[in-house]
Amino acid sequence: MKLDVIKLDGGKAGSIDLDEALFGLDPRADILHRVVRWQRNKAQAGTHSVLGKSDVSYSTKKIYRQKGTGGARHGSRKAPIFRKGGVYKGPTPRSHAHDLPKKVRALGLRHALSAKAKAGELVIVDSLAMAEAKTAILAKQAKELGWKRVLIIDGASVDQSFAAAARNIEGIDVLPTIGANVYDILRRDTLVITKAGVEALEARLK
Repeated sequence: MKLDVIKLDGGKAGSIDLDEALFGLDPRADILHRVVRWQRNKAQAGTHSVLGKSDVSYSTKKIYRQKGTGGARHGSRKAPIFRKGGVYKGPTPRSHAHDLPKKVRALGLRHALSAKAKAGELVIVDSLAMAEAKTAILAKQAKELGWKRVLIIDGASVDQSFAAAARNIEGIDVLPTIGANVYDILRRDTLVITKAGVEALEARLK
């Protein structure tokens, strides 16, 4: 598929042929869901923790005699039914990550790129090179281009001046090609990729 290429100032910079295997697929929600779920579960801290019966601080002495009180039989104030007792089968620190085949992950990235292309939310820019790292200049350019919530993917490395200028602009995320992922692509309204980024993605996913 062919798409127009623009410059940061909005001018035209020719066109580019995009690989149909990356940008021309019919997006599958089930694959995208699997990959996003894998990403979010892997990122979950898993530090949730509560005090169990063996963790709370109380004496281990039997709280009252076994018989003759007219009440239920108890041996410890640590039991879950008592106030400040231990929690029964509460959450403990663990990893929420699960396995997902590399081929499915790569396929999810292809479908995410295709979803943006099909929705008309894909923009190809010639380069991110800026003469000087000026946030005001980039903010004005982004406003003129209509970029509000945008993910920008560059080549192997991001232009330092552009990265510095974009750092304090809300709604603009910048990643090198190696950092491209399904979750970040789908959560932004617009996906912007440089020509170098397109070449790197095609090399990564072929």
